[in-house]
Amino acid sequence: MVLCKYLEYNKDMTEDFQDDSGERLEYYLSIGAVTLEGIDEEGEIIYAITEDAEFLAPELWESHVNHIDESLLKLYKEGLMSVEYNENLEAEFKLSPEGQKKAKEYGLIEMFDQEIPDN
Repeated sequence: MVLCKYLEYNKDMTEDFQDDSGERLEYYLSIGAVTLEGIDEEGEIIYAITEDAEFLAPELWESHVNHIDESLLKLYKEGLMSVEYNENLEAEFKLSPEGQKKAKEYGLIEMFDQEIPDN
């Protein structure tokens, strides 16, 4: 299950998957496990981990899922997120305004209308 479609590649996560020359990231891009999505307000490149990564790059997918789980747990423990259940007993996550800021820092908020560089 994908909890967020877009993940801003922050330094902590890429250290596990990107060697100094960037070959690992290039590999993930070439096989379709990762896509280039755009640039954030600070000029950082945003990559998306695709749902196909679960089968194409299981080690990347596992790290992605762990990152999401750990980030959601942090938000919950800090009181920035609540969990409610609907009539079908499906969990619905609700973030406070501060939780939304933190979630974006963790790369959990989808990035919309980002410009993708041409070069």
